Parts: sequence; structure tokens; C-alpha cells
Amino acid sequence: MRETIHLVTRSREVLVDITPQVRDLVARSGVRDGLLAVYAQGATAAIMIQENWDDSVQTDVVELLRQLIPRGVWRHDAQDGNGDSHLKAGLIGPSETIPVIDGQLGLSTWQNIFFCEFDGPRSDRRVVCTVIPG
Repeated sequence: MRETIHLVTRSREVLVDITPQVRDLVARSGVRDGLLAVYAQGATAAIMIQENWDDSVQTDVVELLRQLIPRGVWRHDAQDGNGDSHLKAGLIGPSETIPVIDGQLGLSTWQNIFFCEFDGPRSDRRVVCTVIPG
């Protein structure tokens, strides 16, 4: 089963929790055991598994990446001003693979799936989710 999640982002850099949408997709798939591939379409977006307890971790991730990869100093900025966005997305990566166990996401209590926006706001970001039976 494959399905695309559509998102609207309202900030230039933000982590968006997509776990509820992905959990629903896995439940509808009927797959009891297998793998879930979550893939962010777009060269300035990424997918990350991260703590879900409070927003401080997500804020810390964005702040760390801003410090490591500042805006306005990259060659690609001459084209469209988002060189840092491409580097951040490349560092984090476009996808994650999660086990499906007994029809549920194989995440721990404190893990959620986050779409990482590095070049927003955007009106149509897409995350392709593929459930593969095991």
C-alpha cells in the first residue's frame, strides 16, 4: 500500500509531527508485520524520528541546524537563497524505515515521526508512505 500525506507548513524551519497520519495509514493497510517507508519529496525537506514528549527537542533540532549550517553563506544562495535548506535536508535525510509489528508502528513510547521543513512556508509538501508486508 502506498499513500501520500499532504502538508502545509507555516514557518521556514519547523518539525511537523506526522505520526497520527502515518499511524492511521498503517492501520488502514491491514499489514500486521512488515516495514513502513516514509519519504519526504523535495530537496529541502527531510524525515526524522525524534522524541515526542515536548516541543523543546524539536526546537533544539532546528536551533542546532541553524548554528551548524547558517543562512546566506553558500554558493547555491546565488540561485535561490536556500543553500542552507538543501544542506540541512541532506544531512538529516529524506526517509526513515519503521517496522510494523502486530499492525502497529514499531516506535518506542517517546518516538514520533517528524516531517522537517527547511524552506517554508509551503502550501503543498508531500510525504510518500509505503507499507510493505513482511
